[in-house]
Amino acid sequence: MKGLFKILVLALVVGSVYSCQDNARPNYQFMPNMYDSAGYETYGEYEIFADEQEAMLPVDGTIARGYSLYDFENTNEGFEKAKLELTSPLDSMQIDLNRGKELYDIYCGICHGNKGKGQGKLVKREKILGIPSYADRDITDGSIYHVIYYGKNAMGSYANQLNEEERWQVTAYVQKLKADLIK
Repeated sequence: MKGLFKILVLALVVGSVYSCQDNARPNYQFMPNMYDSAGYETYGEYEIFADEQEAMLPVDGTIARGYSLYDFENTNEGFEKAKLELTSPLDSMQIDLNRGKELYDIYCGICHGNKGKGQGKLVKREKILGIPSYADRDITDGSIYHVIYYGKNAMGSYANQLNEEERWQVTAYVQKLKADLIK
């Protein structure tokens, strides 16, 4: 009797599912706008946006991912201001000179030399000239960070290669190199 009841219930379920299927017409879509959305080209002009191209503008006060505010301009005045006012946010426990050396060797040593004397491989091969020794320079944490961030003279910016914490690690290592050269 139980077997007959199970077969009857199974037949009823299969019959009800099969009877709802109609291959002659498509099924009902609950949210058709999600299936058939209008395609828009990037930076195209469309009447849907009330304020012309508001979709292209970032929201006020936003900062791109991976970036932070840097209050000093890319000018000589900004450089001098950073040189006088900008200090490292890292305390002595956060400074990792081994990590700073590793980053310095990768990004800076090719021109500035591994000792900071301005005698990197590119200078020795006369590909670039005029890299001074750190011992001859009046540099501060702020000036080093500013130059890494924006670049100066023939040196380009390394803001895209080094994040904020890494720039400060390199800054601390450059200060160590300068102290070693002065001794």
